[in-house]
Amino acid sequence: MEEIIRNLTPEDLEESIMMGSFAFQYDVSESDIEDRKAKMMLNLPHQWGCFLDGRLAAKMAVFDLETWIAGKRFAMGGVAGVATWPEYRRGGMVARMLFRVLEKMKRNGQTISYLHPFEYPFYRKYGWEMLTEYKRYELDASQLPSLPAQEGSVVRPKEPVSVIAGIYEKYASRYSGTLARSGEWWQDRVYNKGKVTTAVYVNPQGDASGYIIYKVKDRIMSIQELVWLDEQAWRGLWKFIANHDSMMDKVKLQAPMDDRLPARLGNPRCKQETVPYFMARIVDVPAFLNEYPFAALSGQEGLTLRIEDSFLPWNNGVFRLDIAGDGTVRAGQAEEDGQDADAVCDIQTLTTMLIGYQRPAFLQMTGKLQTDGRTIELLEWLIPQQTTYLMDYF
Repeated sequence: MEEIIRNLTPEDLEESIMMGSFAFQYDVSESDIEDRKAKMMLNLPHQWGCFLDGRLAAKMAVFDLETWIAGKRFAMGGVAGVATWPEYRRGGMVARMLFRVLEKMKRNGQTISYLHPFEYPFYRKYGWEMLTEYKRYELDASQLPSLPAQEGSVVRPKEPVSVIAGIYEKYASRYSGTLARSGEWWQDRVYNKGKVTTAVYVNPQGDASGYIIYKVKDRIMSIQELVWLDEQAWRGLWKFIANHDSMMDKVKLQAPMDDRLPARLGNPRCKQETVPYFMARIVDVPAFLNEYPFAALSGQEGLTLRIEDSFLPWNNGVFRLDIAGDGTVRAGQAEEDGQDADAVCDIQTLTTMLIGYQRPAFLQMTGKLQTDGRTIELLEWLIPQQTTYLMDYF
């Protein structure tokens, strides 16, 4: 059979939609198909397919996105919608498509990639590793924080994105893994989940410093996003939530792993769940290292890393990092690839360490990172400590 990997054309879109419907087990009506085709037409360069003898056998999409990592924006390739007809599975087509799109990401300067896995071990084979998890809460109305009346006010803006986008970016930059959202993303991804209400907390000085996107149905308040920049905004928003007590019995929401909500409750025995979420992989090791905002040092340091990447050969080898006192880096392949390195790990470990999901000392303890005590101390200092979080889905 002749295999061709290429971008989809308008003629391929309906078959791609039907494959997605079959693989992810959702129904599509004729009108749904036309709506989906219209949206896909706007992003044809991001739609990929693997064709066997001219028939679409597997497909995926790659989104050009930006993500916050350690307070800096990085170009990121988001992989989504990976599917294969059952009769073509286990033939290596997804692996070959992933390699092709990762090559393109490298050319485009997208040094990192995210995806939401159907199965974590499957994508680990290709270099992805855990990026983040989140907390999922369910509270009875009687468990809500007991707060007095708060200063400031809560308003419902007619054009919410113009008000809350700036709040979101400040909040998102405090975490690693969050998206830097475009206006199009707000409209197509955040406000595409049915009718919701947006309310904004405004402090006594007149500054908007928090917001909530939510809906109440069947006496359950489902909070899509709850974002605050300071304690005052947290109190103002939770007081606003509690003021819905006459129309709801439960509140459901998600939060980052550093959230301390139970410690603020009179009865902390609320339902809590930790949910593993997206995966990440570094696409281009030296380019990513050259972008990475390492912590400042008292003087210049040199460090060598041996990276093992079984899927992307350009990431294999020893890389030298020359780190200036201000944290800027010059990174590149070492001249002698066979030399001893200060630290040795695979691409999955390097990714999860630099993204901030796991710390160097833990990775050494668990055998993922081979190095000595001095290098661990240096890495612990150099790599900023930030909780990973991702509020979006693709």
